Amino acid sequence: MDDHILLGCGVAAGPLFTAAYLLAGAGRRDYASLRHPISSLALGPAGWTQTMSFISAGLLSLALSVGLWRVGASRCGALLVGIWAIGLMGAGVFRTDPVRGYPPGTPDRPRRHTLAGALHDLFSLVAFLALAAACFVLALPGSPGWAVYSVSSGVLFAVTMAMAGVAFDRGQRLAHLGGLIQRAAITIGWTWLTLLAVRTLPT
Repeated sequence: MDDHILLGCGVAAGPLFTAAYLLAGAGRRDYASLRHPISSLALGPAGWTQTMSFISAGLLSLALSVGLWRVGASRCGALLVGIWAIGLMGAGVFRTDPVRGYPPGTPDRPRRHTLAGALHDLFSLVAFLALAAACFVLALPGSPGWAVYSVSSGVLFAVTMAMAGVAFDRGQRLAHLGGLIQRAAITIGWTWLTLLAVRTLPT
């Protein structure tokens, strides 16, 4: 496949994923974007849309990792983007457990995780760690401005994802803002990945 197409997949992945969860969240009457995680959109009758969003974004990101490898970007960075992609697909295959009272009628915090929920969390964690690491590894090839932006993105992505995890798991003070914090983190990560794909496109 042409390198332009592979890297173009990376340009499209973030905006498509973002548009999908925004539209899905807007159509759920009992879903609160400020409070509930994006993964919760995979629960319920229309949950297949978020599942497909995870898998599609993962496939597009996997194409990006191949493109990065082929154009001579950092091999370690390309592999980390590939791990991010696999994590996204795994998070799509295995659905999350109910979180913060969604779907309606479920407890604020489940007493125990299901196997699928535990695997969803594991794949998500691997994906987040890989993307944060990629920000640092792929900061080096390029201008000083890109390096500063990449490192800053990696730090902010890691910090906001950690805050979101606390809000969803046990942080009562942040419980009503967990969804917002997670969306900020996801936006930081996807924006960096999209710009990486854009700047790597052959001229």
